[in-house]
Amino acid sequence: MMEQDFEDRQEDVLHSVRRYETMLNRRESSFFDLDTYEQIVEHYMFEGKIEDASQACDIALEQYPYSLELMLNKAQLLANLSKFDEALEVLNKASLFNPSDLDILYMKGTIYGISGDYPASIELLNQVLEHADDKDDVHYHIGLAYQSWGKHREAVDSFKKAIEINMANENALYELASSLDEIGKLEESLPYYQQFIDKDPFSHNAWYFIGIAYSKLHRYEDAADAYEYAIAIKDDFASAYFNLGNAYMNLLNFARAEENYRFCLEHEDITPEVYCCLGASIERQERYEEAIHYYKESIKLDSLWDDGYFGVGVCLSAMGKWLEAIHFLKKALKLDDKNSYYWLALADTEAKLGNTVSAIEAYQQSAELEPLNIDTWVQWSLLYYAQEDYNRAAEIILSGIDELPEEAELYYRAAIYLYKSDKIKDAILYLETGLIINHDQHEIIFEYITNLESQKKIFKIIEHYKK
Repeated sequence: MMEQDFEDRQEDVLHSVRRYETMLNRRESSFFDLDTYEQIVEHYMFEGKIEDASQACDIALEQYPYSLELMLNKAQLLANLSKFDEALEVLNKASLFNPSDLDILYMKGTIYGISGDYPASIELLNQVLEHADDKDDVHYHIGLAYQSWGKHREAVDSFKKAIEINMANENALYELASSLDEIGKLEESLPYYQQFIDKDPFSHNAWYFIGIAYSKLHRYEDAADAYEYAIAIKDDFASAYFNLGNAYMNLLNFARAEENYRFCLEHEDITPEVYCCLGASIERQERYEEAIHYYKESIKLDSLWDDGYFGVGVCLSAMGKWLEAIHFLKKALKLDDKNSYYWLALADTEAKLGNTVSAIEAYQQSAELEPLNIDTWVQWSLLYYAQEDYNRAAEIILSGIDELPEEAELYYRAAIYLYKSDKIKDAILYLETGLIINHDQHEIIFEYITNLESQKKIFKIIEHYKK
């Protein structure tokens, strides 16, 4: 019966929206009561149609200029468009007619927080706190303001207060983990999360959030166990399936990751992110055609989803369809030209096509954006190595060492390129450094230096540094 009532209400709202849109199209004037206008505005807001919602709100306010609900909606819409001063003006006007209304203070506080005036935001939210019914939500927003301000210790205190009042406040639990991670206290706070499980072992939320804490600590096996418990308690827990998929991706168990992303799609609204993650799990299993299908599904849902274009490009490149791959990789870069991984994938693909100049430009972009990505330096050096330009290959790797002085692989590659350049003394120095940092990675040397006599000399040095 309740479900039928809900459906009837939804149909009434849609009928009102159709009447309203007909009025606009015919440039007529029709009467709508205040409740109907509020429903129309909220319908557009729920649909994410900000401009339509704003227009409806303006028309409604002409007829009902003192409606608090409409003024709050108008302020929210302006804030969504980053028109913070205008939003505050609307709220100040609303305050004249409703001087003690908590919703106005609350919204002012959140807008100050979004616009960067954190002290004003916290001051107003503390005023709201004294009288609010949902005190946990107010503490949560105070925590967000502190978090955005960079004051993570204060944020932690606020999020904990929210959780003490309402353990089911998922947002506060999640952001608490983020702030604890920022101040390096997440490991120490695992007992804090454990206490919720001790209080209620069948709380799916408690298991879920300790899983998030383990994930942030890169303890993926523990995280997977926690998410598994959450799902055992609540078998339609879509977010737990998704995070379990992510944990298995980090554990390189791509088949289990795929399985959980598929479960996620069964239990929640389909999103481009889930499609992309499913595509990635299938891509890692080298089922490229199938992966491309899911990446393209993400693009169908959101034509601006750059990860989808990137995924298609990577799969096509792996299949040897390099020209097609470049088309998709460039689309991804049009949407996000600050992503070093997109530039690296483009560089690798241009190199496979023999487009050396384009490849070098893309490697350079990747290195400038993310100099701590070892793959960029290695792949860039291999481009020159393939051309037997060993001096230039060595120069690139030495630049990589400047950025990543603890990476043994770079020293071994420097040794290889310098040896090939007949700079034997320099090569030995870099080889010795690599052996000191990580002796086990030395096997890479013998993949590139195949001359038996040279191998014997190198082997003696390796044996000398053997622990």
